[in-house]
Amino acid sequence: MTDIIITKNANRIVKVECSGHTGYGEHGEDIVCAALSSIVQTALLGLLTVAKIKIDFDRNDDEGKLTFSLPKDISEQKMHDASVILDTMLCGISDLYEGFSDFINLEVI
Repeated sequence: MTDIIITKNANRIVKVECSGHTGYGEHGEDIVCAALSSIVQTALLGLLTVAKIKIDFDRNDDEGKLTFSLPKDISEQKMHDASVILDTMLCGISDLYEGFSDFINLEVI
């Protein structure tokens, strides 16, 4: 089971926490875990390289863990850019969750 916690502040995503492997398939062949990882990691790459936001993140592939949060002193323009990326990420995660809720636990707080 992969646990995903999305933290919002003022209706904007400010933190993403993912941990665990979905267990849908064998290690290295788990398409649900691969899809979920791709969605979240692409959002992080978008924040870092497209929006050019300095993001603090922690990643541990063995544990299936990725956590990142937006800086507190982010400008309004960068926050807008981040929101577009992160809201799109949440759409992808939510869609995947609808089909595979036995393997993904999604919490938006």
